[in-house]
Amino acid sequence: MKKAIIIGASSGIGKELAEILSENNYILGLVSRREKLLVEIQKKLPKKSFVKSFDITSANSRDYLEELIQEMNGVDLIIISAGRIFINHQLEFEKEKKTIELNVLAFTKMINTAYKYFSQKGEGQIVGISSVAALRGGYDAPAYHASKAFVSNYMEGLRIKAKKSKLPITITDIKPGYVNTRILVKENLFWVAEPEKAALQIYQAIDKKKDHAYITKRWTLIAWLLKIVPDFIYKRF
Repeated sequence: MKKAIIIGASSGIGKELAEILSENNYILGLVSRREKLLVEIQKKLPKKSFVKSFDITSANSRDYLEELIQEMNGVDLIIISAGRIFINHQLEFEKEKKTIELNVLAFTKMINTAYKYFSQKGEGQIVGISSVAALRGGYDAPAYHASKAFVSNYMEGLRIKAKKSKLPITITDIKPGYVNTRILVKENLFWVAEPEKAALQIYQAIDKKKDHAYITKRWTLIAWLLKIVPDFIYKRF
């Protein structure tokens, strides 16, 4: 039976992934700041799971992740699903700082720890939840767009590192479009997926050990357009 850790498992995509993975015979480690929600999720899962409540922005978060891996007697898959966005037209520094602390610094601590563990183990899979927003800058949430670009580029770097080291470590970059979760802060958006649908497609990408995937699949078209649209047109939107 495979074992996986989901960081950011208390709500949204992380919560739905927990249910899907458990239904597919995974033993899970559930990580979030909100222990009460984790326990509620744990009670509903068909397979065994572990709960580890900690803030991944804390100084000891790497130690806590390592402790959970030991408690589970090793894992095969680590998913980093925690993230934050602020609509920040006034460029309030504290909002930018909080975004960077979670989406960049905390993410790096978690994926760094995961990669080192799988390097020692000799195999494994790491999944990071980036965003279609990683492809271009955004005037309304500049730190969010930049932080997700960091996430995708960091994962690409580790993917190359694993290949050069001849390690069978899969690094899967998930780029969702709009998903109906608590961090969705805009209204009147198009192609908004429910978290259940998004999580199912993410699970399929994980199972196929893909390097990257757009969620839902139709966002592949938007990603292609974002990459080729000239700056003078992009700046109008």
